[in-house]
Amino acid sequence: MTGTDHAILVLRLAAPLQAWGGSSRYNRRETRPQPTKSGVLGLLAAAEGRDREASLTDLVGLQLGVRVDQPGTLLRDYHTYSDYRGLPLLSAKANAKGQQTKTTPPKYTGVTQRFYLQDAVFVAALRGPKALMQSVEEAVRNPVFPLSLGRRSCPPTGPVSLGLRADTRLEEVLKGVPWQAGSHRRRQAQGATVSLQATVEDPAGDQLAVDVPDTYDLKTGTRFGRRAIRHVWVTVPTGHAQPAHPAADTGTAGQSAHDPFALLGW
Repeated sequence: MTGTDHAILVLRLAAPLQAWGGSSRYNRRETRPQPTKSGVLGLLAAAEGRDREASLTDLVGLQLGVRVDQPGTLLRDYHTYSDYRGLPLLSAKANAKGQQTKTTPPKYTGVTQRFYLQDAVFVAALRGPKALMQSVEEAVRNPVFPLSLGRRSCPPTGPVSLGLRADTRLEEVLKGVPWQAGSHRRRQAQGATVSLQATVEDPAGDQLAVDVPDTYDLKTGTRFGRRAIRHVWVTVPTGHAQPAHPAADTGTAGQSAHDPFALLGW
């Protein structure tokens, strides 16, 4: 249901690097192919200046929709680390006093891997009470803490807020926002419209996402709850009245030559 007491905030999530890791921890930090609810709510909490221990009760109830305007590519960042004093690294084990023990045999170099999405662009739409959404939108435009897309090392490119929309279905909002892909991707478009993948939070959805945070408190750690979602495709204009590139070759009877890489955006 929709009503005048609700509104929808639209965000543009674009950066050279993004990382939506969900529950991945320790020395291997993965990323999901699109923004998680935990990551998006974390951005809002940072904008409002909330401490990590602050309650998220008002935010977790927001309904989230995400559109993939430019999927980007996966990047693996490989690191080695060591103690600058030349001491053995600590192990994951603890002694009777609760102190971490050193590695046995001594280990002086460790390996950690971080995964990122590079050159990705997403549109996120959040539906909630109008007063809350107005407050959050103002905070995103004037954030207390620096905004990041999943990790602190991933600041956004350009303004994040695309403004508030009147209350309606999230799917309709995602259809109405202009295509936000970069200039290179837009030049590759060969028609007047483009079909984009989207994920919409819906109590009647047929799939589950485990990415709803209960807290960002580092002492207790975050436990992730479930939400129902559904995957859809939305069609938006590219801005091209005609195909961006005329067919380089045609077959018999005027048919266009087959391009097996067209669906990959190459």
